[in-house]
Amino acid sequence: MFAVIRTGGKQYKVQAGDVIKVEKLDKNIGDKVEFEVLLTSNDGKVAYKPADIKKAVCSAEVVAQGKADKVVVYKYKAKKNVRRKQGHRQPYTQVKILEIK
Repeated sequence: MFAVIRTGGKQYKVQAGDVIKVEKLDKNIGDKVEFEVLLTSNDGKVAYKPADIKKAVCSAEVVAQGKADKVVVYKYKAKKNVRRKQGHRQPYTQVKILEIK
């Protein structure tokens, strides 16, 4: 059984036992989280209508909080002696999908 969930403006296809990185959530390690379910599939039967997935729940546990690798942004304007270097590390929350029901 798998489900498509939405969190942080993105959609993820998950199964029970998966560990995924999502946009940062204000939760502590070990906290339980429930995600909005958009679609479920069980033995080839796909449920996506609001009446069908209203009772579907995807529960997960926060495993870790962290930051992704650094992305370097370098801006340069030719012949103007303008250079700007900036780095960014996107925060994330790592969650383990416990069950989809």
